[in-house]
Amino acid sequence: MTEPLLPHGEGPSPRPTDWNVPNALTVLRFLLVPVYAVLLFYDGGTHPWWRFWAFVVFVLAAVTDGIDGRLARRNGQITTFGKVADPIADKALTGTAFIGLSALGLIWWWVTIIILVREIGITLLRFIVIRHGVMPAGRGGKLKTMLQTFALAALTLPLGAFPVSEAWTWAAHGVLAAAFVVTVVSGVDYVFQALHLRENSERTRLRREARAARRSDGPA
Repeated sequence: MTEPLLPHGEGPSPRPTDWNVPNALTVLRFLLVPVYAVLLFYDGGTHPWWRFWAFVVFVLAAVTDGIDGRLARRNGQITTFGKVADPIADKALTGTAFIGLSALGLIWWWVTIIILVREIGITLLRFIVIRHGVMPAGRGGKLKTMLQTFALAALTLPLGAFPVSEAWTWAAHGVLAAAFVVTVVSGVDYVFQALHLRENSERTRLRREARAARRSDGPA
């Protein structure tokens, strides 16, 4: 079959290069994760100024998460590297924060474990069902990310020496409780989405048709 002729000067859109600003921001987020961990744990996590700089680094990394996706979509720079690396960088940042703050006694370990199991599990589930289609991030997932980010940033701040520290800590844990609930509920929703996607995908339909054809061609 001959290829269809295209108007003069037109052709297939070139594949976006991995060397672009959105991917650079994703790599920067990876690099900021160990910096955040070092600042958080310096002097046993008790030095206010080091904790403050850990907060600054965390917020900077979280901001890059919001910028890189918008830039990639706006400029047509969505790449395979970005699709894979971006969610991994997000999980690396929040996972390090959850583990670090739990180690400092600011978050219960069981909360961290359940959240990390959910995050890793849903990430693996996305890769498992990728043959059937892509599970887009829903409103629950976006709300989960926002609540987790606010809670982790608030708990990273060194407010132990200030009169407002107790009220701030209660407020931060309130946001964390909301993040925990949304994380679990959205995780269950993603599981049902994956099952629905698998059952109703084109790949599954073709397999069913192939099995039905083999049964009809079998011996009577």
